[in-house]
Amino acid sequence: MSAVNKHISRYGDARKILLVGDIGRAFLDVNAATEARSEICADMPEAIDIAARKNFAAIAIVMSGISAKLSSNLKALRDNCDAKIVLLAQMYEEPIAIHLVSSTYNGSGLADDYLICPVRPDNFYESVTTADQRGKAETAPSAVIDTTTETRIRYLERLATEDDLTGLKNRRYIWEFSRQIIEYAKKENGRVTLLVFDIDDLKKYNDIYGHSAGDEILKQAAVLMRRCCRGHDVVGRVGGDEFAVIFWDDPHQKRAAAPAKSQERRSANADHPAEAITIAKRFVKELSKAELSTFGGLGPGGKGVLTISGGLASFPRDGRTIEQLFQQADKALLEAKRSGKNRIYLVGKPQSDITEID
Repeated sequence: MSAVNKHISRYGDARKILLVGDIGRAFLDVNAATEARSEICADMPEAIDIAARKNFAAIAIVMSGISAKLSSNLKALRDNCDAKIVLLAQMYEEPIAIHLVSSTYNGSGLADDYLICPVRPDNFYESVTTADQRGKAETAPSAVIDTTTETRIRYLERLATEDDLTGLKNRRYIWEFSRQIIEYAKKENGRVTLLVFDIDDLKKYNDIYGHSAGDEILKQAAVLMRRCCRGHDVVGRVGGDEFAVIFWDDPHQKRAAAPAKSQERRSANADHPAEAITIAKRFVKELSKAELSTFGGLGPGGKGVLTISGGLASFPRDGRTIEQLFQQADKALLEAKRSGKNRIYLVGKPQSDITEID
């Protein structure tokens, strides 16, 4: 047996990936993902034990089902190996993944990167093993991907989920995220509120100032909306001048906030989350302060202020699927338009314009 084979026999193949958790939740094609370059283990304690005995190019962790003690387990994993750690997160787990990647432990992040599930096996190996591997003799050249190719892959992935005009999430992302977060809320007694809104009389601005000015209005409205929202809320452009915002309970903040009993007392039949109403009112206020002349392309001749009309619908009271929530929010939006625009209505409460509620 050669020296290299002896090393692999004792310590494992440093070109391999260790996959941790329920991989069926993470990959579109499980068989393709679990090729010869992958080793699988069921949970974090087993992963920590294996990582202490073997070398891997990277360790990819499926967050679903094991996120409760993930922070402490990642610290133990860092203490036992120096492999790149990549989190495989569902869309609703992204805030936790971001937090873990940005959290430091002994001079490095608890995790190095994360990918949103479902993950395509194509280029998965190269994606998770891309790192500065200089000085590690066990790492094979095949573990390094051309950075230009990696940049192109990331760009194409971004195009598939982002609106190219505003930089917000696109309709495809909004629908898939909403579907996932509603399923999560059903299991965790969580709250989800959908806000659908559009810019009042955008066609008039396009006719007066041109479509480039209309595009600028959409981009600036997107900036203001993101500025008003919390970091974990999802803002998207679903088409034309129509936007959608998903307000939901961040699982990381939920665990760190109130005790479990007080969380349980919050009924699934509760009214629309106060946070969503507060943020929507803040956005309306900020938009009303932005005179048209401040928007690029309209120039000093731009007069008046921008206004929006919107509708709010909440899970589970107004619907238990994303289709039902959009249907109800669109009805409230239409009612707001019919009532004179420049207002946001709650589902079933056309008399309750939230812009008038203090």
